[in-house]
Amino acid sequence: MGTLTYVAMLVFVLVATLPLELVLRTRVYARAKRLALTIVCVGVPFVLWDIAATRAGHWWFDLDLTLGIELPGGLPLEEWMFFLVVPIASVLTLEAVRSVRGWTVGDEREERA
Repeated sequence: MGTLTYVAMLVFVLVATLPLELVLRTRVYARAKRLALTIVCVGVPFVLWDIAATRAGHWWFDLDLTLGIELPGGLPLEEWMFFLVVPIASVLTLEAVRSVRGWTVGDEREERA
């Protein structure tokens, strides 16, 4: 797959978790502000850590497996997308489990309003 390998993995993650939103009606995408806050809280420290680690040579990205688009911090586009896609998939999964198991976390009253 070459340069599309990383993108293909990200697309697979999104496609695999999309039914959780549609079938179980988790409403993750409907609560965009909440999702954005989650992504920022999780993403910022990990992006900074990723930038520091790549600059220190702890790991690197195989340019043959990326699109070759480098964004701020020297990270490939796909790595920035990773920090968007994976938290979305994680929140979708958590909300799907909550839906199936009937778990509450205290925000249910807000959702009824």
